[in-house]
Amino acid sequence: MQQEELKELLSIFDQSTLTEFDLKDGSFELYFNKTAAARSQANQTTTNDQPAATTVEPGSTAQTVTQQTVQPTTEAQEKTVEGTNIVSPIVGVTYLRPSPEKPDFKKVGDHVEAGEVVCIVEAMKVMNEITSEVSGEIVEVLVENEQVVEFNQPLFRVKEG
Repeated sequence: MQQEELKELLSIFDQSTLTEFDLKDGSFELYFNKTAAARSQANQTTTNDQPAATTVEPGSTAQTVTQQTVQPTTEAQEKTVEGTNIVSPIVGVTYLRPSPEKPDFKKVGDHVEAGEVVCIVEAMKVMNEITSEVSGEIVEVLVENEQVVEFNQPLFRVKEG
């Protein structure tokens, strides 16, 4: 993406009612957020593995532009458990329990049936029940409660059977 395209996109975002914008294309990632809390969090999470975030402040809003390079991982670095992933069909906030005072829908070791609710993803104030497409044992919970998830992001791993 060229600098002029970035400036134009930033200008459009600044004039819109959106508070957050995330674009990923291969190893290129572009993230805009108009809240000051997100800006400070983005600056705190910058590591030596990725370039520092650049913050641009037109008016009173803040936008963060980040470019990340994806590093290949070796099998020794990342141990994965075999199974079928239950993925998020939407972008939103994940809730692992039906309400704050209730226990998690499912945790590692629990049995799940196809069609059974495993969590909720909130998108635009709508609570979307996420169900398992397979029956088996939950072998891995891949997200935390109240974590923001992306489209098609794995939430749980199920060992079918």
